[in-house]
Amino acid sequence: MSAAAGYEEISILKEIAELLNEGTDIRDILSGVLKKLLHVTGLQTGWIFLMDENGMYQLAADKALPPALAQDGKRRMCQGKCWCVNKYNNGQLNKATNIMECKRIEDAIEENAGETCGLTHHATVPLRAGAERFGILNVGSPYKTHFEKNELALLEAVAYQIGTALKRIKLTQREQETALVAERNRLARDLHDSVNQLLFSLSLTARAGEEMAKTDDVKQTFGYIQDLAQEALGEMRALIWQLRPHGLENGIVSALRSYAEMLGLSIETKVTGAASIPGSVEEALWRIGQEALANCKKHAQATAVQLFFQMSSDKVLLVIKDGGCGFHYDENLEIPSLGLKSMKTRTEALNGTFHLKSKTDSGTEIKIEIPL
Repeated sequence: MSAAAGYEEISILKEIAELLNEGTDIRDILSGVLKKLLHVTGLQTGWIFLMDENGMYQLAADKALPPALAQDGKRRMCQGKCWCVNKYNNGQLNKATNIMECKRIEDAIEENAGETCGLTHHATVPLRAGAERFGILNVGSPYKTHFEKNELALLEAVAYQIGTALKRIKLTQREQETALVAERNRLARDLHDSVNQLLFSLSLTARAGEEMAKTDDVKQTFGYIQDLAQEALGEMRALIWQLRPHGLENGIVSALRSYAEMLGLSIETKVTGAASIPGSVEEALWRIGQEALANCKKHAQATAVQLFFQMSSDKVLLVIKDGGCGFHYDENLEIPSLGLKSMKTRTEALNGTFHLKSKTDSGTEIKIEIPL
């Protein structure tokens, strides 16, 4: 390699490293890096797949896809299998590689799906940091059927930078989640040790005042204060539970059962399947379940609920059903309450589906399905 070529390569890696260190939003970073890589190498087309532990992929970034791949909301890039994904999942993709032909392009040509702009081949590079793997970088150009060793070496260096940045971002997110849990625990302790104790003292004082009062008006006033203090105590206990759920270490179903009992609900549970739940999914299910059970108590006027929890290798299903008063719900209209909207938002943030069924005097059923 000439000195000029070596300097150019170092310059490219420096520019990309600066981009990778600037942000924390994965999709924005990958899009910026891909754009920069194509510009400095003279290549025209590229895309990045992020892969999970189960071999499922998602299109995280792309630039200048030919119409055959870009049409229908990039459907061909978001579903189906191809040779580079298969090689990655089979453990055969460990370094930058010339992929002889692109199966997605071949399928598009065979189906006469649109213009491919001369793109037939691409190079494929795994994104990794040490032993951890995160996905695939694919780049190509019209009528380019082969990548030289120095081109593959540069792509591999860039891919390693991307993998290292992805690892850094994930570690940062994990640290933030840990810090958030610690802060919730601290707040829960503070509420228990201060506000909760004050409300308990207020309740006892109101009871004593009621017993000591000599007129009915004063007795009623103290009784009213005591009732308010007891109601506030119940609300405070529920808030502390939401901040720091006792029993979540024993599983989401155990925690929701305990929460229902704390609310005074009789709960029937059924669990099928067994698998490990990612922390983000468990947290979302816990918050969704809390909101659903609280609705059963406050709005549905129910005394009993049913909880069904099912796990498989690729998804988790949570169903909470009550026999309460229910309400008229049209699935074609906007969800009527903030709590229900929150449940839907939490579900969809994890690419899950939220289903609500309710009918006046026939109870309500909430069904949450989240992919793993």
